[in-house]
Amino acid sequence: MARNTLWWSLQTILQSFFCFWLGYRSVGHQRLHQIDGALLLANHQSFLDPLMIGLPLRRPISFLARHSLFPVPVVGWILKNTYVMPINQEAAGTASIRDLIRRLQGGWLVGIFPEGTRTENGQMNELKPGFAAVIRRAKKPVIPIGIAGAYQALPMRSWFLKPTRVRVVFGEPITAEELERYSGRDQEPALVELVRSRIAACYDAAELWRTTGAAPTLAVNERVQQS
Repeated sequence: MARNTLWWSLQTILQSFFCFWLGYRSVGHQRLHQIDGALLLANHQSFLDPLMIGLPLRRPISFLARHSLFPVPVVGWILKNTYVMPINQEAAGTASIRDLIRRLQGGWLVGIFPEGTRTENGQMNELKPGFAAVIRRAKKPVIPIGIAGAYQALPMRSWFLKPTRVRVVFGEPITAEELERYSGRDQEPALVELVRSRIAACYDAAELWRTTGAAPTLAVNERVQQS
């Protein structure tokens, strides 16, 4: 999908700012260039997370956001003009899910934070299983993503962006063929655990990179995902 002018402008400005202020780096995003539609599932550290995932990509991501944000002046306008989809977390309707699946099958990258809310201590929370139904119906690959450092930069209840290092690891795709093994509803716990373990592996690699400076290579990252 082509980027609109607002998306392009925001991305260009934020790339320069976050690379300077947060020492932002990512690895593995090259895998997404040739994928025609995928569900991006990441741990949720901060309000910064959608930006951290989207910065290195050449195409936009359609993220989900709380429907209550859309009436907010300025914020709502930006959300509406950068492909964000509203969702009621208390009662996600079938219309919202159908729209999400329609975008995936139309070749979009769609981003979800399956923990449902930001971490309060920097560690991963348990995943909410709602995303499993989307995976079963969309039949598209899943990209696990690990974010480290965004919590330190802008934790919950903070309004000031602290200088730190942020690292993002895009993992090896979980293919539609692999996901087909978990197509039955009785397989939902196993599917959730598969996704959780892949996201956790990416997060561990990103945290190691952030704290030691040891950047994972694509080959190393693939071995992490398969372990």
